[in-house]
Formats: sequence, structure tokens, C-alpha cells
Amino acid sequence: MNKSKLDIIDKILNACYQHNPDALFIMSLMHQYEERGSLSKKQLQGLHQKALKVKDIPTNWLATLEATILKMPTRDKTPANTSKPLFQKNENIENTIAAILIKYPQHKQVLLLQTKINKKQQLTANELNDLKRFEKLLLK
Repeated sequence: MNKSKLDIIDKILNACYQHNPDALFIMSLMHQYEERGSLSKKQLQGLHQKALKVKDIPTNWLATLEATILKMPTRDKTPANTSKPLFQKNENIENTIAAILIKYPQHKQVLLLQTKINKKQQLTANELNDLKRFEKLLLK
């Protein structure tokens, strides 16, 4: 951490501690700040709420703390959307592959596509285009 610049967070932590030395929340924030050198956005918001209750803290410190909080990114912890499965079975593709392999059982590209389908991997757009092209050329 750059010691040459003013450390407002440390000053606010000390002022809150001087105001109420028995506050466990402030003590835990002080310990964490000493260990890691920083606090999370939620922790800084909690510190700001506590600092608002202390009358001895200058308003410019509070404004600096607010600006620091506003600069930090907000992490969105919404769960991943799991309503749609990652792999969807497509009967048309499987039927096309089977039809081509009945006529040409050693066709390497189609065998590769069949392996991908069997491993429940999505086919890329290029692979789907190749399969349609093979279908037109080989099954006419």
C-alpha cells in the first residue's frame, strides 16, 4: 500500500474505535484492514454507516469514504440461470448422421460429428453446415 498518500479509511477506523472501543465490528474491520490492506465494498458501506454516528469525524473524510465506495465495482451474486440444459438432443441431426453412416460407414468427418453428439457436445455452426452439405451430396 502507498504510505505517502493519506489513508482516510485507517483514520476513520481509528476515530470509530476511539468513539466506541468495544465495537466488535470496528475491531474486526481494523484487523482485516491491517492484514489485507483493503476492505470490500460491503465492509466499507458498513464502516460508513458506523462513521455517520460519530460526531468527531470530519465531513471531508466521510465524503472521501463515499467516493471510494462509489468507485468500487458492484458484484452481482445472482445464481446462474439453470433453466435450460447445456446440451439439447436433436433427433434430426442424429438421424442425418445415421443415414450418412449407413451409406458411407467410414466417412471420417461424419464419424467425428457422431462422436461429438455421443459425448453430448454441441456442434458448431460450421459443423452443422458441413453436415447439411454432406446430406445434400451423399444422400441424393
